[in-house]
Amino acid sequence: MAQIRIGVIGGGASGMMAAITAARQGAEVTVLERNNRLGKKLLSTGNGRCNLGNMDMDPGHYHTEQPGLLEHFLKRFSTEDTISFFQGIGVLLKDKGGYLYPACEQAAVVQDALRYELDSLHVREITECHIREIGRDGRTGKLQVSTGEKTYLFDRVILACGGQAAPGTGSDGSGYKLARQMGHSLIPVVPALVQLRCGETCLRSVAGVRADAEISAWCGESCAARERGELQLTDYGVSGIPVFQISRVVNYIMREHREVKLRIDFLPDYGEAEYARLKAARKLLLQEERTVEEFFTGLLHKKLMCLFIRMAGLKPGDRIALADPAAIEKVYGLIRRWELHVTGSNSFESAQVCAGGVPLDEVTKDLESRKLPGVFFAGEVLDVDGRCGGYNLQWAWCSGYLAGMAAAAGERQGAYAQDTSA
Repeated sequence: MAQIRIGVIGGGASGMMAAITAARQGAEVTVLERNNRLGKKLLSTGNGRCNLGNMDMDPGHYHTEQPGLLEHFLKRFSTEDTISFFQGIGVLLKDKGGYLYPACEQAAVVQDALRYELDSLHVREITECHIREIGRDGRTGKLQVSTGEKTYLFDRVILACGGQAAPGTGSDGSGYKLARQMGHSLIPVVPALVQLRCGETCLRSVAGVRADAEISAWCGESCAARERGELQLTDYGVSGIPVFQISRVVNYIMREHREVKLRIDFLPDYGEAEYARLKAARKLLLQEERTVEEFFTGLLHKKLMCLFIRMAGLKPGDRIALADPAAIEKVYGLIRRWELHVTGSNSFESAQVCAGGVPLDEVTKDLESRKLPGVFFAGEVLDVDGRCGGYNLQWAWCSGYLAGMAAAAGERQGAYAQDTSA
């Protein structure tokens, strides 16, 4: 029986997992990678530490138009399977509050271990290879993969070339173009896990300030998303994990040309009654010799507090005893509900992942294309994106494994791969 020969387009996380899995099943595998080396994007994950999974695998941590189908996939390759896989290739892992990292906290170790495993399985790597077309070869009936200059024939193909986020690492959106060529539709693609840009020029005065806060996105009077965590203020807008978590929602709203406001609560642990008691207690500090700045000291970061004082029409050096009570209340209000007007997000170059992609109902339970049988999908090109915390890499491992197993299954008579440029 001839070996099944499989072409994997894309040598990122999902592509390497797919290639390893298929090769372990006895397939002859070739990885076609646009970069000069496999796994380039892995080096930037988790700030270089590679948060490669999470112990809490509730499907609610993901976004997709087909949550039922996603749950089916996630159950077939769990976090425990991820742990077993990496331990099997020599990567020692550690659990930090449910977040999984390599014990040395170096993404390069994960990249190296995957590449060593590919080498041991004799997976062929063709780098600096940009695939421009996938189709069916009329003479052999096999799948034809073309760069425009070279053409390769495979029994099966796994499309794992990523989305459009961080195009400098190779994810340039070409996977979406290839999917469309095959007849697939796309859920609109927007940047996700990305910084948001706001129109307020006053942000320049507080750039660099970090604070634990609750941030919510509002469209009219409806709250579209809400998150809590460390917020970072920048000269152009807001950043930090809670901002990343709501960014996909904001981008989809703005894609419909609707306005979005952000509301920030810098004291999210205080309920209304408790905050009222805090303000009442601070009235004891209304001493004549205190300045406005001195009166509000201790509530927030100094730069942020001074900004709110100015926004309320007060001067930091004025005596608090002579300050307008309504202006004092305005400062207190800004602490709990500072509004910013979103003008957009940073581009795909800054995004960690994309939202949108090929709908899950256009692939089978084995991630095989319903438009061009023999082609399988893995990773970010599909309509699945997760929260920060290792969820997107877990999807890469999961989908790569499932696609690799399915692509390598069954018999193909007279299977071969051919470079027609030779």
